[in-house]
Amino acid sequence: MVNRKELDPESSPQAAFGARVRSSREARGWRQEDLAAAMGMTSGHVSGVETARKVPSLRFAKAADRAFGLAGTVDTFERQWREMHNGSLLEGFPEYVGYEGRAVEIRIFEAGVIPGPLQTHEYARALADFSVQRGDITPEQAVERVDFLIERQAALVRTPPPITFAVLDESCIRRPVGGSSIMEAQFARLIEFAKEPNTSFQIAPFSMGGRTPFIRLVHLLTMTDRSLMSYVESQTQSQLDRELSSVVPLMRNYHQLQIEAASQAESVAMIEELRKGSM
Repeated sequence: MVNRKELDPESSPQAAFGARVRSSREARGWRQEDLAAAMGMTSGHVSGVETARKVPSLRFAKAADRAFGLAGTVDTFERQWREMHNGSLLEGFPEYVGYEGRAVEIRIFEAGVIPGPLQTHEYARALADFSVQRGDITPEQAVERVDFLIERQAALVRTPPPITFAVLDESCIRRPVGGSSIMEAQFARLIEFAKEPNTSFQIAPFSMGGRTPFIRLVHLLTMTDRSLMSYVESQTQSQLDRELSSVVPLMRNYHQLQIEAASQAESVAMIEELRKGSM
């Protein structure tokens, strides 16, 4: 082929993505025009991605999966795209979010900050900005982190919606993030969440002391086949687990947490009191 640009797939994630698109296309005997037609893209766009002159978008990755018949499989272009763009997230978290978007029941415990599914976009941006200031992530990764959260939240808006249980350590609502307007909007979001018919919202007050079974993020999922999985996270590590011997004790502790935490009415009252101070 004339003017064919050869890429080293090892040179960058973007080059690896483009090389994979090209090899998948050529394995089927397709021209760039054929793939472009199947994806609803222009041939110039396909060429740009294959040669790493264009950065692939999530829309491009999903279209490639449909064209190559990879949608719903393990090794999709969408998964590769997410791995490229979620370098600021802990390993295993994007995979967890994929399961979360299909779960019928979601149980959340968080300490220190409002959990992702309940965050306003302004609160999430403030957290990401603080991470940039500390030098933990780049400004570009901050944007990617917030965009990822928006996609995550959108996946939870479906019919029928998942049943979502959220127990927040009191530290989540006591720790201000951003200015008073950000916290006011965040408190309003929590109260709105508590009113939804498919949710349960509770605060684990400081007075529980050592009776609080968790000290870090714990998420528990029930899938459509009633299988269970857990996702736990520390400052630098995460673990996605499907082994019942590990998940069932966490589920048992979560139920005990719900029994001892403040009721939803009491929890909303706590939020309302703090909300007065943020206005």
